[in-house]
Amino acid sequence: MKQLLKILTETFAPSGYEDAVREIILKEVKPLADEVRVDALGNLIVRKKPTKASKTSKRIMLAAHMDEIGVIASHVDKKGFVRFTNVGTTLGRYLPGSRVRFLNGTMGLIGYDRLELIDNIIPLNKMYIDVGATSRGNCPIKVGDIAAFERSFIEMGDRLVAKSLDDRVGVVVLIETLRAIKSTSNDLYFVFTTQEEVGSRGAGSATFGIDPEIGIAVDVTPTGDTPASIKMVMELSKGPCVKFRDVGMIADPRVADWMIQSAEKAKIPYQREVLLIGSTDAREIQISRAGVMAGALSIPVRYVHSASEMVDINDMKNSVKLLTAMLKNPAL
Repeated sequence: MKQLLKILTETFAPSGYEDAVREIILKEVKPLADEVRVDALGNLIVRKKPTKASKTSKRIMLAAHMDEIGVIASHVDKKGFVRFTNVGTTLGRYLPGSRVRFLNGTMGLIGYDRLELIDNIIPLNKMYIDVGATSRGNCPIKVGDIAAFERSFIEMGDRLVAKSLDDRVGVVVLIETLRAIKSTSNDLYFVFTTQEEVGSRGAGSATFGIDPEIGIAVDVTPTGDTPASIKMVMELSKGPCVKFRDVGMIADPRVADWMIQSAEKAKIPYQREVLLIGSTDAREIQISRAGVMAGALSIPVRYVHSASEMVDINDMKNSVKLLTAMLKNPAL
């Protein structure tokens, strides 16, 4: 699990450019799947058919997004400094001093305009990327070139630190859940979605095509366990989180209850989540076609949307255990 997470987090895949991550996932899931396809938006859709179908069988979609936040070049000045805007929600407080890598391999360092802004949160239009160029003519970056954070994966005991844990954590959890399920009475669709960070665009089209009866997004959630953080109950090392509400959706109570009952029956630790900022693919899953029973299972992660996010490996393992317990038996 750790090695797969390392490989995935160190792979370049900002929104709209998920190809490299998708190829890694494809190699993992192809031997485990009954059907595999890629749709027009680049979603990887992996089906595991029921091995013991019955009248209670449900068509269930699980979604984890492949993309990560990034930046895109909007202007190159005469000295070769690259102005940029965001791809997804990049947070100004995390950007100065961060290293980025462009799709063409060019490395850059994010700087900012005025020294007196050092004690403030700096807006994106006061930042630039220094790629070592001395003029516009010898700058290897053009308007429209995209970049993502560049940061290596490190282990701190059970705590793992990397860029793009949002949502390569969910991707690994889905892969390991698929690996763990040897038989099921449900028709399962494991969907690795595109462009979640810019509006869950992949999830919307994938859900429309699959038309599931139940949909679950597997994503990360911020924590409230660091000094002076927003008061939330989610913590590292306390298990996966059952979502009740975020900015984009109210989870279907039937789905949340199914998660809780499965966790308690299997004696898997879990947390209850009400998220005050942000949303997940579950928002688009829920409102597809005539509506879908939808919920979300969240893995707690510190420092979300920074270049150094942190997860506890045991929360990932317990997420796999919970999903496996839910999916191998009749749903709801």
